[in-house]
Amino acid sequence: MLKGFTDLHSTLRWLVLLFLLWTLFKTMSGLNGKRPFTKADKRPALFLLICCDIQLLVGLALYSMKGWFGVLTGGGAMTSNYNRFYSVEHAFGMLVAIIFVHIGYGSIKKNISDGSKFKRVFWFTFIALVLILATIPWPNRPEIGRPLLPGM
Repeated sequence: MLKGFTDLHSTLRWLVLLFLLWTLFKTMSGLNGKRPFTKADKRPALFLLICCDIQLLVGLALYSMKGWFGVLTGGGAMTSNYNRFYSVEHAFGMLVAIIFVHIGYGSIKKNISDGSKFKRVFWFTFIALVLILATIPWPNRPEIGRPLLPGM
C-alpha cells in the first residue's frame, strides 16, 4: 500500500505541473487587461486546484505512513539531508505552494477587474510553480532524488 501511494504521489506531480503550465499560459494571454475573464480561463485554475488538493491528501497520507511526523517531533529531522528534506523542506514548500494556488484561485471569485484577475492568478501560480520545482525530489539530487516516473 505504501508503494502504491508513493507511486501515485510521484505520478500526480506531472499532472500538477501540467495544470500549472496550462494555467500560466491561459492567464498570460489576459495580462494586458483587454480581455474578459471567462469560464474557459477559470477551468485550468480549477483543475490545478483540484489536482493540488488530491496531491496534498496523498502527501499527507504518505507523511504519516512513512513516519515523517515522528522524525520531525522526535528531534531527528535535521540529522541528515534526507530526513530534513522529506520531513521539513518538501512538506513545507509544497504546503506553501498549495496555499498560493488557493489564493490565486480565490482571486477569480473576487469582485475585481478582469485584468486584475488575470494578474493575480498568473503571479500566484507562478510563485507556486517556482516553489514546487524547488522542492520536488528530482533524480539528479544526491541522497534525496527519486526517479521521474515510478518503476524507472
